[in-house]
This record gives sequence, structure tokens and C-alpha cells, in this order.
Amino acid sequence: MDRLNDLRLFIDACVLGSFSAAGRKHGLSAAASSATIQRLEAALGVRLFERTTRRLRLTEEGEAYRHYGQQALDALTEAEQVLSAGQAEVRGTLRLSAPSDLGRNALLAHLDSFQRQHPRLKLALSLSDTPADLLADDIDLAIRYGLPRDSRMVARLLAPSRRVVCAAPALVDALGAPDTPDALATLPTLVLVTEAGPMQDWRYRSGDSTRSVKVARTHESNDGDVIRRWAIQGRGFAYKSLLDVEGDLQAKRLVTVLDDHFTEAAPLNALYHPHGFQPPRLKLLIAHLQQSFGG
Repeated sequence: MDRLNDLRLFIDACVLGSFSAAGRKHGLSAAASSATIQRLEAALGVRLFERTTRRLRLTEEGEAYRHYGQQALDALTEAEQVLSAGQAEVRGTLRLSAPSDLGRNALLAHLDSFQRQHPRLKLALSLSDTPADLLADDIDLAIRYGLPRDSRMVARLLAPSRRVVCAAPALVDALGAPDTPDALATLPTLVLVTEAGPMQDWRYRSGDSTRSVKVARTHESNDGDVIRRWAIQGRGFAYKSLLDVEGDLQAKRLVTVLDDHFTEAAPLNALYHPHGFQPPRLKLLIAHLQQSFGG
């Protein structure tokens, strides 16, 4: 069995959505292509595809094999390019996921400086405030606040941060600064909505315990950058990571309230799935981001 060519055929079947289309790319008949996939499944001891009369759908095992298989092919391609070039030039594609606010207003500048150092590198950036599934979404590196929900993922700290409640100075002057966290329940608030639902339970410290206040959804959005812009416009109080708004705080566009209560840590991490080989481009990018955000 030529496992490498079988892997290439499998990846092409994933991309093209058809055994026959993948077979044509490799000079094989539809029957030979299907037989190759069956042979690969038998060797692995798992089903890679759910087959229907209308389409192919990857199984959970197939998704995992595609993820790691694509990384193996990328690593092989990168090694061949390095050897043929005679130097350790960083090439290939890095697929990234990041929160919308941080991505637009901080991460883009750091990625630009990284790409100036490595002009042959390609970046595919997805911005969303709903955490990405690294395997299903084919993501190499996710930039997220807090620790990953999946304990199998590796987290590399980029910068410490915490949650703050902030608003435009004019709004605080007009309504008065809240005396207690519970007072936020009666004030206009801006709520981020993700696939997990609206983030309207804002956690705070009360003595030695952690509590939360359920705020109203005066305005809501699935985009964290929209929440920040609304806060600057005086539409309401927002619950944000300090890293997202520190520039606005320095420029006096926003002010924080109840800092003695809202102290929840929200470190910024780079998250990736562990496997045997880390492409140089991924290692270099993580190191670059640690230096950029840390600085």
C-alpha cells in the first residue's frame, strides 16, 4: 500500500466531495478511487466517510484524520521547499481564528509585521466571537481569552488580562457611576451574543466569593467590536477584556467602573492541538505574538 498517495487521494476526496472527482485528479477510475478509500479505512480500522446517494460526509474520525493528514502533507511540502531553496524560508498557509475586536484592532498589526518578515507565508484569518473547533474548522491556531474548554489543546500565554465594565465618560456623568454591581441590572448595557447564548451574566467578586449580576440586553450583537463601538458612543455599559479597550481607556474614550469588584482574569492564549510535528511557521508565529502582545 502507498499510504502517502492514499492520503493525498483522501484529502482530495474531502475537498472535492466525490471519490470519482478525486480519482480523476489522480488518474483513477471511480471504482479504483472508492477501493483505495476502503483499503485506507481497513488499514486504519475506522470509517472515514458516511456515504449517501447524494454526498459524502466525514465521520468524526475522518475529520481528525483529515486535520492531521493535511498537516503531514503540509509539513512534507514545506520540507521539500526548504531543501530545494537551500534555506529555512517560511512558506505555506497558517489558518487562524480570533475574536473580532482583538483581531481587527490589535492582531492584524502583529500579523502584518510577521508577514513582512516572512513574505512567502500565506494567512487565512477567521474573526468570530464564538470559539472555533480547530479540527472541524481546519484551524491551525486559535487566539482566545481564557483557558480552552477542550483540555487536550495546548495553551501558550500571550498576555495577561482581566474583565472590566466600561462606558463612555458622558454616559457615566449623565447616569452616575454605579455603586454596586447589582446596580448594573437597572442601567443600559451592551451584551455580546455567541453560539452559547447571550453573555449577560457578568461575574464579580464579593468578599471571598464570586457572584454575577444578570444585566438587561439594551443592545446586543454577535460582534465584540460592535459592542466596543457602541460603548464609545454612549449606548450603555460593556463587559470587555482590558486588552480590547486599553487604547480607548488611555484616550479617555472609555472609563471603567466598579474595578474593585470586576477582577476576573481573562488571559489571552494561543491555542492549538498537540501533535508530533509543529511546522516552523506555527512556532515562529506563536513566538512573535508572545513578544508583540507581551511588549
